[in-house]
Amino acid sequence: MSLADRLKLQIAHEGPITVSAFMTACLHDPVDGYYATRPKLGPGGDFITAPMVSQMFGELIGLWLLETWERLGRPRAIRLVEIGPGGGELMADALRAVSRAPDFLAAAELWLVEPSMPLRAVQAAQLTPPRLYGLMPHWVSGLVDVEEGAPILLVANEVLDCLPARQFVRLESGWAERRIGLNEAGDLIFGLAPMPGRFSPPAFIDTPLGAVFEVAPGQAALGSELGARIDKDGGAALLIDYGRDRPDFGDTLQALRRHQKVSPLVEPGTADLTVHADFPAVAAAAQAAGSETTPIVTQRALLQALGIVERAQALCAASLARGRPGQAEMIARQLSRLVDEDKMGSLFKALSIHQKGLSVPGFEGPP
Repeated sequence: MSLADRLKLQIAHEGPITVSAFMTACLHDPVDGYYATRPKLGPGGDFITAPMVSQMFGELIGLWLLETWERLGRPRAIRLVEIGPGGGELMADALRAVSRAPDFLAAAELWLVEPSMPLRAVQAAQLTPPRLYGLMPHWVSGLVDVEEGAPILLVANEVLDCLPARQFVRLESGWAERRIGLNEAGDLIFGLAPMPGRFSPPAFIDTPLGAVFEVAPGQAALGSELGARIDKDGGAALLIDYGRDRPDFGDTLQALRRHQKVSPLVEPGTADLTVHADFPAVAAAAQAAGSETTPIVTQRALLQALGIVERAQALCAASLARGRPGQAEMIARQLSRLVDEDKMGSLFKALSIHQKGLSVPGFEGPP
């Protein structure tokens, strides 16, 4: 029985389900969920992430990790963590960038938070021993499984967007929750369920009729978990994702299959479902748990502050010196895709959660 059939059967017996429950089933069902069975990354897959666009992205993240370690006072032991390592490109490029820092590598213990077994296999193939520079990765299913007792240096690129959200719609009669039910033909459809009691998004008083307001408890929970862990053990986390830097309304649920937007309700489990990251909620949760946070900045601002323009110029110059003008043109296109405002530069945001009193590289200037 397919995931779609099982969801229809569940809805027929128990009633419509929330958008959050639907996303969880589509992404993480152990039999037919997208991440549990068939994540497809890269040009031949369903989507491309920044580390796949250019080596420069992962290299700069590596230098961010190294500089942050320096600012922490060069602790002799750190937990180097990536949540959602995808195809492993980011960590491979980051480790290459710090490969000439033996003290950092000696202090680092590598942890990869990845619940998807197919993706663990992809990561293991990418992170072969020569690319690990002596580190031995530990694969775990959650941050809670990362051993405590040492400062944490963590990166999470495009992780928040896949944490399920609930959706609420403002009607003349009040707020209703968007749910997935069945039409007369037995197909999956979106519908509305009146909210028992009162519901009011705290950020809005005059929300327009028909507006959709999303609440992603999983995103806030991750912010709280990171804030508590960093408050206890020290360190810093860097989160990069597409989403909002201020409270807002709007339906951001989307499904991607082979780089095309498709209906989330068609063939559940075969497409990647995402919502925009709610960075203000993540930051507030981390602060409430005891850590500090940086301002929320655009990916463009972060990468430029970390030196991506200079890195691109150096790579282009080296390519031209070797008589490879085509490669130099490719690097220029990669830079454009990562930082231009009409591409990834403005849509993607960045936030650091860090221990109290730490100045975090890439966030010192204006957002």
